[in-house]
Amino acid sequence: MKDSGRKKETFPESLKAPEDSEMTEIKAIRDKLSDMHNDIKKVMEYSNRLRFETAMECSRQEYSNAILSHLYEDINSGLERNMVKKCPEKENCRSSFTALLQKNAGLVKQGKVDDPLLSGNREKLEELRSGAPYSKCEQCFSEVSSLFTKQVNLMRSMRIYAGNQEQKPDISALETGALIRDVLEPVSNPQRLEILRAVAFETKSFSAFSEITGLRGGNLLFHLQKLMDSGLILQQHERGDYMITEKGFKILQSLNELYSSLQYSPLQISAEKTPGEKEEIQI
Repeated sequence: MKDSGRKKETFPESLKAPEDSEMTEIKAIRDKLSDMHNDIKKVMEYSNRLRFETAMECSRQEYSNAILSHLYEDINSGLERNMVKKCPEKENCRSSFTALLQKNAGLVKQGKVDDPLLSGNREKLEELRSGAPYSKCEQCFSEVSSLFTKQVNLMRSMRIYAGNQEQKPDISALETGALIRDVLEPVSNPQRLEILRAVAFETKSFSAFSEITGLRGGNLLFHLQKLMDSGLILQQHERGDYMITEKGFKILQSLNELYSSLQYSPLQISAEKTPGEKEEIQI
């Protein structure tokens, strides 16, 4: 009988060594290839990101240039159409207006527009207005104000200007009389609020307001005059269309934000649940 307890035949360690060394080298090569692959992947991702950012920047510049070109055309056509035709200062005024409006329009090429930039241009416009020599100058300044406001509204739509929302005035300094007179009372009427909403992003004519509100003649004129006296809207020129002012837009925007925030306030949600809770208690 064969000895079942005999030890299994073993091979010398020297015979196994070449195989282990070979596997170690293969593993090292794989690890190196993996590292190289990761490095190449990172380089490609970085390169693709750079190309994407470059393409986006080019697109943004092209878009801004197109918008700027449109604004320049709007300035030229608006001033040509609506400035006083026969005036000894027309060319001088037109040159000043064009320079101011083009400077303001140029802000669309920036990534963000803040209030100081726009305020400086507004102040310059008011300086020009204060030095106007003739009563008929108001027609020209009305057109310039209209073009300026259109530019600001465009900046809002491009989301590069949102107004100065960081300043939070002290509530204790609030003048209730001025608040009621200049803000609350003008928009407390449903027809006036509809008028303000209608001109939020485009001009409207007298007849358009008549269709929107159902008011006619003197009744409609009364509400329009109320909004103009409060500085919420303005008329581009005599018998011209009406448009919203910076003040009017801010008030309308604030009302919209206030109403939206109240829809999701804890107090509102609690009030909506109260009837159901009472019914549950009664059951």
